[in-house]
Amino acid sequence: MKPYHIVYFSHGGGPLPLLGDVSHQAMIEFMRDLPGKLIKPAQIVVISAHWEEPKPTLLGSDKPPMFYDYYGFPQEAYQIDYPAEGDPALAERLVKILAEHHIDSQLDPVRGFDHGLFIPLSLMYPKADIPAIQLSLVRGLDPQAHLALGEALHSLAQENTLVIGSGFSFHNMQAFDWRGGQNPDPLNDAFQDWLIETCAQENDYAKIRAGLVNWEKAPGARYCHPREEHLLPMLVCAGIAQKAGEVVFDDTILGKRGIALAW
Repeated sequence: MKPYHIVYFSHGGGPLPLLGDVSHQAMIEFMRDLPGKLIKPAQIVVISAHWEEPKPTLLGSDKPPMFYDYYGFPQEAYQIDYPAEGDPALAERLVKILAEHHIDSQLDPVRGFDHGLFIPLSLMYPKADIPAIQLSLVRGLDPQAHLALGEALHSLAQENTLVIGSGFSFHNMQAFDWRGGQNPDPLNDAFQDWLIETCAQENDYAKIRAGLVNWEKAPGARYCHPREEHLLPMLVCAGIAQKAGEVVFDDTILGKRGIALAW
């Protein structure tokens, strides 16, 4: 099996994966094992569900600070440190590539790593020795815009760059079981199955794209995603890959089924 260049996964609830939360155990084990299935990257690009801007924005700092974008957790959650370097040269190059595809973007030299990056990468690459940058979502959360964003960055799939879509394939905050129970949830199952059918069992990218543009019509779509910011990193990944992915995780997090796809 060739190593994957692109992966979309569910990154869990805030800092809980690093605080030993039992409802994240399957995800923690998956994250720790995942690098063995991936290319050994020279750099990492993370599309985080936790960053939205009026236009695509890339972290431009050479030493991004920590951005603790959660609240109400124990003090240790605000002492997590992930001291990876940034990669301003890569960020600038991606801005130029996007411009060549008539997508206006910008650099942010101040913002730090949010938990969509530092939680999974702390588990995957705990030495923090690989430069990393983030790419924002675009306000308005238009699926076509995020597919086009990925398609413009298709060349990343041919490089020694790991692209991570960091979101959650189920993200209904009112429906999570914070105690880690696993009650049946047919609507969630229907949507996760639809994602697998659309993105991993369909080989025609035109059909994959059409399905993702119309994701709201999928069974259980708005139950699983009352707001779609945790789904859209997957659309960027699909646009970069432009082919069927493979399911590399299908288990429960916070009592709800979530999946991961890799290309």
